[in-house]
Amino acid sequence: MSRPCPLWRACAIALASVVVMSCPRTSTIEGRPPVPSIPSAAAIDAEAQRLMAAENVKGMALAVIDDGRVTHVAAYGQRNVARNLPLQTDTVMYGASLTKAAVAYMVLQLVDEGRIGLDTSIAAYLPKPLPEYEDYADLAGDERWRRLTPRIILNHGTGLANFRWLEPDKKLRFHDDPGSHYGYSGEGFYILQTVREEGLRLDLGAEMQRRVFDRFGMANTSMQWRPDFAANLADGYALDGSCEPHDERSGASAPGSMDTTIADQARLWAGIVRGDGLSATSREEMMRPQLRISRASQFPTLLTNTDASGPKIGLAAGLGVVTFDDIGGHAWFKGGHNDWTGNMLICQERGRRCVVLLANSVRAERIYPAMVPFVLGETVMPWWWEYGSP
Repeated sequence: MSRPCPLWRACAIALASVVVMSCPRTSTIEGRPPVPSIPSAAAIDAEAQRLMAAENVKGMALAVIDDGRVTHVAAYGQRNVARNLPLQTDTVMYGASLTKAAVAYMVLQLVDEGRIGLDTSIAAYLPKPLPEYEDYADLAGDERWRRLTPRIILNHGTGLANFRWLEPDKKLRFHDDPGSHYGYSGEGFYILQTVREEGLRLDLGAEMQRRVFDRFGMANTSMQWRPDFAANLADGYALDGSCEPHDERSGASAPGSMDTTIADQARLWAGIVRGDGLSATSREEMMRPQLRISRASQFPTLLTNTDASGPKIGLAAGLGVVTFDDIGGHAWFKGGHNDWTGNMLICQERGRRCVVLLANSVRAERIYPAMVPFVLGETVMPWWWEYGSP
């Protein structure tokens, strides 16, 4: 997966310079910097619309969570420009790779129930060796597939490419030993889906519906297309403003098939930041730094150049999310992206605060480095790693 927005850093610096210090602060706790007060809903709305106008963002939706409670949900711009249809808080949008974090939450429920072990080889669950499945025949003769575990897959330590079609010969192969390095991989999540469906006999779409979407009252969220979505659906917009109709995904896909709304995502992440539905141990495991990240950028995934900036802030993979040491304490995030979509979730453990951002315009990624600190206050969120250097 490549990342657009090569000008994000210059845009972010110019925009953030007028917003980062706009929030009043409360008292210091345990010697840490004081916690910024979250701006009013009116101030957040005004800033979002100002930033969107500056970067010609077609549509964006936002949710704010404070102390584990949803405090503000809003949508701005258009879901379809040609038809002049507004984006609303119940408009169905593409969740993209935010799906992976929601899937990780579901897997941890299975861990709590003893159905699967985080550190057990996937070979223990499959009725036949992985390379005997047609989709994984490329791995025949390389026994490293047996080292794959749910933990290694969820923290992107598989050693596989993001997707095999990005390989020169379109074939799947290991580039690193499993568990040795972080390398974002949708292929790993496909393998975990195979383990659930072939080994545990659990349908991904049905389990996500029952265990996640129904739990949090996410009435307009699904792992595959529903005909009722068509009435209020967001189409996507590329960097050049061209429109791409919303894809009608016929099947559930663990790497990223979730359709959702900002109102539903607000409910989901408020519940997860509180730890609803998980044991305290599993909730801690999800957000705990597990695989340190020293590579200079997340994409392209197979680059091996390093940067000391990541280790300096404790950048590491959790389970389905990425963690770092923010100014006020532990924080974690997850992005979701394609050429017409730019999504971002950032949560801070201190204060159980989150900002959720969904956009049907990929240009929104240019304004997130200014929008997030406007809401949460100053942060060392590694935008340079998430979106890459110019």
